[in-house]
Amino acid sequence: MGKRTPLYDTHVKDGAKIVDFGGWDMPLAYGSQIEEHHAVRRDAGMFDVSHMCPVDLRGDVRPFLRKLVANNVDKLTHSGKALYSCMLNPAGGVIDDLIIYFLREDWFRVVVNAGTADKDLAWMEKVRLETEFDVTITPRRDLAMIAVQGPNARAKFWQVRPAAKAATEALGAFFAAEAGDLFVARTGYTGEDGFEVMLPAAQAARLWADLKAAGVAEAGLGARDTLRLEAGMNLYGNDMDESVSPLDAGLAWTVDLKTPRDFVGRPALERDGSRKAFVGLKLLEKGVLRSHQKVITPAGEGEITSGTFSPTLGFSVAMARVPRDVKAGDMVEVDIRGKRLPAQVVKMPFVRSGKPLI
Repeated sequence: MGKRTPLYDTHVKDGAKIVDFGGWDMPLAYGSQIEEHHAVRRDAGMFDVSHMCPVDLRGDVRPFLRKLVANNVDKLTHSGKALYSCMLNPAGGVIDDLIIYFLREDWFRVVVNAGTADKDLAWMEKVRLETEFDVTITPRRDLAMIAVQGPNARAKFWQVRPAAKAATEALGAFFAAEAGDLFVARTGYTGEDGFEVMLPAAQAARLWADLKAAGVAEAGLGARDTLRLEAGMNLYGNDMDESVSPLDAGLAWTVDLKTPRDFVGRPALERDGSRKAFVGLKLLEKGVLRSHQKVITPAGEGEITSGTFSPTLGFSVAMARVPRDVKAGDMVEVDIRGKRLPAQVVKMPFVRSGKPLI
């Protein structure tokens, strides 16, 4: 038996298919995965993301984060502003990708992935001890997290929690605000508008039920994966891990090498640079692109890191790590069970705000 979120009993009651995900018992789907996907693209859907781990950092946090992550936390100057970044090992590999929220100079909140949470906390503590910064690291397992995503997600959230509207109506993308017991962030993993809501675990089932009554569709890991892939968003363990540089995972935009800042992994990034291209693929014949399939290009071989059939587009798309000379517009082949099928290299994302981009 895996770990369970505060909403586990709700998922079972509502007929979800439960699967293991990073050591957690999580809902894969409540019925049709494709219908859940379309609900998010066209209206509003919700995901239990309580398996992810919020971590509160208090004390001398900013200089600690300058050392810990590859992006520059000095970009965070307004309370509530969020920043996406990676923690790297000394070889430049990705320990985890995470979101950092700046709340006060002595209080930042970091959200890390479920399957890497224990490793992440140990790494944070190791860096803290080595740097001797006066920082307290507190995992917030007392909080649940519900992502409400889609073009009508914010309106339906305000419908069920009207008291939160005043604090959250003016939030820009990648900003968060406290609204009573709720911590509401205008962030997500779907390529759609919406909120990610952190709240006391005891309140999660009531919010879930209220959102469901307001017409927000329950959605599981299956739809979350097709949505994030269409949106060109990486999945840790597929598209990057401790053996992969962010420069080879399409995440160069999350790395700040311009400012003179000594962060873990910087020497390796500067020494090795980018060795691979990270590209999107569109399959030109019937079939489904999957991770680990071989990509044959004129410049050499590569590999698909994430692939799926796109419910929005009606054909299969993928992310792939390929030789550096490969670029958008190139024609390649993908080995699917011994058969080479043609594919085209395209720019990502594939879909954003419900609109096809390829």
